Amino acid sequence: MSNSPVRTQAKGAGRVSAEGNSAVGEHGVSKRSKGADRDDSHPREAAPKKAAEKAGVKKAAAKKAVAKKAAPEKAPAKKAAPEKAAPKRAAGSRSESRLAMVRRARRINRELAEVFPYAHPELDFRNPFELLVATVLSAQTTDLRVNQTTPALFARYPTPEDLAAAVPEEVEELIRPTGFFRAKTKSIMGLAAALRDDFGGEVPGRLEDLVKLPGVGRKTAFVVLGNAFGVPGITVDTHFMRLARRWRWTESDDPVKIEAEVAEIFPKSDWTMLSHRVIFHGRRICHARKPACGACPIAALCPAYGEGETDPEKAAKLLKYEKGGYPGQRLNPPADYPGRPAPPAPGVAPGAVQRPSGAE
Repeated sequence: MSNSPVRTQAKGAGRVSAEGNSAVGEHGVSKRSKGADRDDSHPREAAPKKAAEKAGVKKAAAKKAVAKKAAPEKAPAKKAAPEKAAPKRAAGSRSESRLAMVRRARRINRELAEVFPYAHPELDFRNPFELLVATVLSAQTTDLRVNQTTPALFARYPTPEDLAAAVPEEVEELIRPTGFFRAKTKSIMGLAAALRDDFGGEVPGRLEDLVKLPGVGRKTAFVVLGNAFGVPGITVDTHFMRLARRWRWTESDDPVKIEAEVAEIFPKSDWTMLSHRVIFHGRRICHARKPACGACPIAALCPAYGEGETDPEKAAKLLKYEKGGYPGQRLNPPADYPGRPAPPAPGVAPGAVQRPSGAE
């Protein structure tokens, strides 16, 4: 009796143990095997993918590192760009705005006014008629040559009526030194006759009347209007044309277009004196073939700086007329002219040299 409960318990425990083992065997073991299968298979497949991902991240990081290292190398190249630009040429660069160009042009005019306060027409004359004839004769020659020629001409033919009635061959001989003397004789005798017949022997003070005269174009007309009548005008001669292009006030080579474009830059009241200053600068410093850049007072405003001699000592030797210590072009210059008067033509009697101009 005493043993039966024990056996019963043992049998019950055996059943429980068997049932528990069977449960573990059927369910627990199968779950572990399935889990084990997953644990064994996926890590093997994921490892290459993770390695590839890590390799890609490393490559991307390496590229970024290389890019960061290369960036400072490009930066100095951008900083070096301003060093290549010439400070004196930057003001008139091709990218210069219209407003900046106008301001620079007007500053040039102000600077030239200080350099050449005595700028004036470099033809000797005493009245509008003499200035008109002298300007026609100045084509294709120097003002000095004209000034050495006109004293004898005006001593013999002082009025339009006198010149209109002259013998052509005699006039040709008098003006021969100016060149193209036959064509010029026809022009000055023709304009003298027109003044006599159409304007009562007086030089007209209107542009539209002046340009109708033989041998008179816009340039000659503006010289006469500006200096004999006080009418503002821009004189586009070879010097003015050259400098207007060098300073990039215009890109045209047509005198009429240059005149119109420059007229838009400056006030009308400045036109006549602007012309004198630019022409003075072109004759003395900014020469056609070899500009004296190293002696130029407006070099910092000039886009063409460097086209000529930049060495100050060498450039100083290129200066002409009063700037170089030489005589000027007028035999009778204005009282404020700082240079020496030009000498009369060889062989001309002192009494033939005309008196100082009263028209100025």
